[in-house]
Amino acid sequence: MENKLTRRNLLKTVGLAGSGMILGSNATGNIIRPEILPGRAESKAGKVNLALIGIANQGANDARQFINTGLANIVAVCDVDLDSEGAQKTIQLVPNAKQYRDFRVMFDEMAGDIDAVQVAIPDFAHFPVCMAAMQLGISVYVEKPMARTFLEAELMAKAALNNPKLATQVGNQGHSGENYFQFKAWKDAGIIKDVTAVTAFMNGTRRWHPYDPKISKFPEAQPLPKGMTPKHWDTWLTTAGYHDFNEKYHPGNWRGWYDFGMGALGDWGAHILDTIHQFLELGLPYEIEPVHVRNRNDFFFPLETTLKFRFKSRGDMPPCDITWYDGVDNTPPFPEGYESVEATVDNTIPPPGGASAQGSRPAGNQRPQRRRRNTAGKIIYSKELTFKGGTHSAPLFIIPEEKAKEMASRLPEYPESPSNHYENFLKACLGEEKTRSPFEIFAPLSQIFSLGVIAMRRNQKLIFDDRTKEIINDKFANSLLTDRPPRMGWESYYKV
Repeated sequence: MENKLTRRNLLKTVGLAGSGMILGSNATGNIIRPEILPGRAESKAGKVNLALIGIANQGANDARQFINTGLANIVAVCDVDLDSEGAQKTIQLVPNAKQYRDFRVMFDEMAGDIDAVQVAIPDFAHFPVCMAAMQLGISVYVEKPMARTFLEAELMAKAALNNPKLATQVGNQGHSGENYFQFKAWKDAGIIKDVTAVTAFMNGTRRWHPYDPKISKFPEAQPLPKGMTPKHWDTWLTTAGYHDFNEKYHPGNWRGWYDFGMGALGDWGAHILDTIHQFLELGLPYEIEPVHVRNRNDFFFPLETTLKFRFKSRGDMPPCDITWYDGVDNTPPFPEGYESVEATVDNTIPPPGGASAQGSRPAGNQRPQRRRRNTAGKIIYSKELTFKGGTHSAPLFIIPEEKAKEMASRLPEYPESPSNHYENFLKACLGEEKTRSPFEIFAPLSQIFSLGVIAMRRNQKLIFDDRTKEIINDKFANSLLTDRPPRMGWESYYKV
């Protein structure tokens, strides 16, 4: 059909400012507003026509969550490894959905029939898929940490702001849970105020921990999985430089490599620091210091990392430092009284080791099983109070116990969430709610993760100018804000 919607005839060709960046203070006004496409398909029975991109591992879990809402009509599934066990299990749930291995082909054939997409693929591939969808007027739910580089997060947020009719949501699921509403209520009531320091930690084992940090090259090529061809593997790589296939990249092992993932910080920081960052209005740090880096190398993330992020004062809020710890033995100092209060565990999520779920959330309003020290969590220090928290939607507790009891009568009530994270996104697509973690809210946190990764790679303190959005004391580090140019054929996604 001559008027058929395609990806190719909608891509913009406007160049980026300067040397490929639009991060400077004068660049924002130069962004071209992509138009919302007319003729979106009528959703079936008031449901959202949803395409699933990435349907194994976390993508399979997201798919089940979307299906369980009853608000989605799954019209297509897309995964370069369609024959994998995880992908096949998802396909069995939606046997009538059209199947693709390349999101570009899917968009070329079905753009007019898709209202929204789930993007649950490796971190480095989030950007081109999300940008392609938004350029076609399609709403986007993307897994955290949103993007791999500082530039990509910037461009995604600007594209979302320029398309206000689209719904965008980052998959930090706790942002629709108890911690989100509690944190907001406690801050509004003045319970959480004058925060000067935060400790965040993730002490679970990671898949790359056994790797040899003395490696001098990437892993050797291995045979592709059943059903995958070199063309499919090339699609998996999207904008990244070429790597031979190896099981240490796919399936599910990509997160530990600088070229593909964001390490423990990008994986769990989104579930630990999200409400802190939003409600304390932290913005971007002015200084990032790698306090401790163990087993540093040029290829994959360290065995242990301690990073300090320093933030300026904001209005009547004082300067604040966030110190991040990861690594099994790299535990933070715990304040007096930390063990006196038991923190809840969000049993709807897998443990930091990533092996199996911790169990199902009990029925009704019962709280999940408690334990005194988790392998991931946070400690928030204010001038008057100290708070102990976990991850995702797990609530905060005042410590020590004596202080918690003293404060109990003064703590404000807070509402239950009207929708989980997946329902919230779909209802936003239907015009019934606003998303709680849209790109413009989450992007600065994603950029903080990028700055942290750059600091650990350079292994030196970085000074960041949040006005020009430049690292001003290290030209090599500053170049990593944009990383390497995309491969030939993938440049169009960086033009908005």
